[in-house]
Amino acid sequence: MTKLNNAEAAARMNPCLKEQTQSYECLSKNGYDQEKCEAYFDNYNTCKKFWGQVYRDRRAKGIHPYLPDLEDREKIKSEYMKMTQ
Repeated sequence: MTKLNNAEAAARMNPCLKEQTQSYECLSKNGYDQEKCEAYFDNYNTCKKFWGQVYRDRRAKGIHPYLPDLEDREKIKSEYMKMTQ
């Protein structure tokens, strides 16, 4: 497994890094009471589902990289939102 050396590399590998960090911070602030952090977990899970679907769609279409680059993610998100409306 590749060791990630900085925050940018971590963000490239995990598009939900911000949501994950917020979940951990909430747990830490609230004595690891998961009920108090339910909204953060829901947000993180929604993020993981979304980017997992993007990954699968791009892989099925042969688009590389399967997980879009950091600078393309906002554009990808807005395109997917338009398709679901």
